[in-house]
Amino acid sequence: MSTKDYLEKDYYAVLGVSKTATPEEIKKAYRKLARKYHPDANQGNTETEAKFKQVSEAYDILSDVKRRKEYDEARTLFGSGLGGFAGAGAQRGGAGGFPFEFGDLFGGTAQGGTGERIGDLFGGLFNRGGGTRTSATTRPRRGQDIESEVTMSFSESVEGTTVSLRLTSSSACAGCNGTGAKAGTTPRVCPTCEGTGAASRNLGNFAFSEPCRDCKGRGLLVDDPCPVCEGSGRGKSTRTLNARIPAGVADGQRIRLKGKGAPGESGGPAGDLYVQIHVKPHAVFGRSGDNLTITVPVTFTEAALGAEIRVPTLHGMPVTLRLPESTPNGRTFRVRGRGVTRKDGTKGDLLVTVEVSVPQHLDDKAKSALEEFRAVSDAEDPRADLLKQAGSE
Repeated sequence: MSTKDYLEKDYYAVLGVSKTATPEEIKKAYRKLARKYHPDANQGNTETEAKFKQVSEAYDILSDVKRRKEYDEARTLFGSGLGGFAGAGAQRGGAGGFPFEFGDLFGGTAQGGTGERIGDLFGGLFNRGGGTRTSATTRPRRGQDIESEVTMSFSESVEGTTVSLRLTSSSACAGCNGTGAKAGTTPRVCPTCEGTGAASRNLGNFAFSEPCRDCKGRGLLVDDPCPVCEGSGRGKSTRTLNARIPAGVADGQRIRLKGKGAPGESGGPAGDLYVQIHVKPHAVFGRSGDNLTITVPVTFTEAALGAEIRVPTLHGMPVTLRLPESTPNGRTFRVRGRGVTRKDGTKGDLLVTVEVSVPQHLDDKAKSALEEFRAVSDAEDPRADLLKQAGSE
């Protein structure tokens, strides 16, 4: 992400949140917009597809504490055109009053703090000799981050799985190998900056270094542009990646796979891959944090007299659960170690809630037995305390 993008794009406005929004508010806004503009819900609609990409890009920056801080700092420092330096002879134009690509000026990487990038800008400000200058054509650049989605079963989310993802990202143009020049031709060294990509402007007692205006910081000039990429040197590449989704992921979770994004340039590191997780519901089991949940029906006699019942587990043999006498409807029991796998390899528990099942059809013998039971248990009114408390208010 270049600093020019930081200045031109208001990610807070894209998500519809304030600059002081909390991470939860940002996450909530992103989920709402992602569902609205998701390509699966808007087949063939290029406008909503573009909106979805904008929303994903905004969330990618604002959900990361470090990148959000860099974004805020860049907009604060450079949003007004570098203050006094813009008025010291710099020609205004483009985002923030500068006619050049900030990505080339600052290195275009997400690595290193804002202070490091400011150091690149002002490194030769008070020292014309300065240090060694790295050409923009050879400066390592971090690859782009990529956003993807995957839908998995409930069981796969609990146990972990490997998924195949088809990814599209920016890469060097195949037609010109990233030079930007038409096949059979080569770029020439910029005579203005002699290939450094930077020019020095004398301002009295000090010199101000800025990207070369002729080559826009590249250090090279292309006389015959590549027809494939129109001289940009960039193209789209598609690849298939087998990604391991760890055990215990939850529906709506966004996981980061470091170094699995677009490849870097000039030896720079690869970007990251962010995968949005969607989990299909299970017919029997639910989830509460690291615990699995299940509701098991029991008969009235099992609840009243006590019993041993068999309870299913996810990907395992059923377990035997002992119900004590007089078990109330809705009571929850805990079966240790039969829940979700945690990051440290341990497992949560299985929470079993019993639900007394009332028979829908009774034969004469069963009715007679229940009548006898009612006759001997009429002395106890289960609603006595309830009525008493209600009348006392």
